[in-house]
Amino acid sequence: MGVVTVDFDGTLYQGNSFKLMFQTANKEFGLKQWAVVATGIVKAAAIGMLKGKNAFRLEFFKAFAKSFKGKTSSELDDFFQKLVALGKQDAHHDLIHKIREHERQGNKIIVLSGALHPFLKAFTKELALDVHVISTELQFNQKGKCTGKVGPIINGNEKVKKVQEWMKYEKQTGKLTDEEATEVWAYADSESDIPLFQFVTYPIVVNPDQGMKEIAEKYNWPLFV
Repeated sequence: MGVVTVDFDGTLYQGNSFKLMFQTANKEFGLKQWAVVATGIVKAAAIGMLKGKNAFRLEFFKAFAKSFKGKTSSELDDFFQKLVALGKQDAHHDLIHKIREHERQGNKIIVLSGALHPFLKAFTKELALDVHVISTELQFNQKGKCTGKVGPIINGNEKVKKVQEWMKYEKQTGKLTDEEATEVWAYADSESDIPLFQFVTYPIVVNPDQGMKEIAEKYNWPLFV
C-alpha cells in the first residue's frame, strides 16, 4: 500500500478547467461579476506572456476570487456544480479505472492540482472517487464568506511541499506508515510536474505532448495514454 497522487488538468480531466470556468462565467455571471472576471482575465493574459504559466494561473484565479467576494461556500456550490456538469464528459475514464484499482489495493489517493479546491471536490464527488484533494484554496473569513482572494497555487515545487506536509501529518496521526510513505505514485502530464515526478517512487506520465514525451523517454518514465 502507498500514496497515489493524480493531477487534474490534462490528466484526470482531459479538458482545460480555465476554459471551463470562462464558459460557465459567460453564461452564469451578471454584468458586474462578468466585468470583474473579464478585466482580470485580460490582466492574467498580459502577465502570463511576461512571467509564464504560473503567473497566469494566479491572476486568473484572482479574477474569479474577486467575483466570489462575500459569498459563502454553499452559495458557490451552484457555480462549481455547473462546471462539473459541463466538464464531466471529458474525464479520463481509463485513468479513473486505474484509480479504482489503487483504491481496491488500499492505496491512499490524492488529487493534487492547481485548480480551485471546491471545483475538484465537486468533480471527484460526481465521479464517486474516495480521494483527498490538495489544490488552490479560495480564502474565507471568520464569518464563512469568501474574501475575494486565493491561497498559493498548487503547482511545480509547491505540489511536492504539500505532499510532504500531508504525509508528515498522516504519519503523526498514525494514518500512514513509514513503509507506505516510501511507495508514492504520481500521475501527471506536464513539465511543471517534473519536481513531483522526481520526488515520487513511481512517476507515470499521462497524455504527454511531444516535449513531455521526450522528457519521459529520457528518464524512462512510463506513459499512460
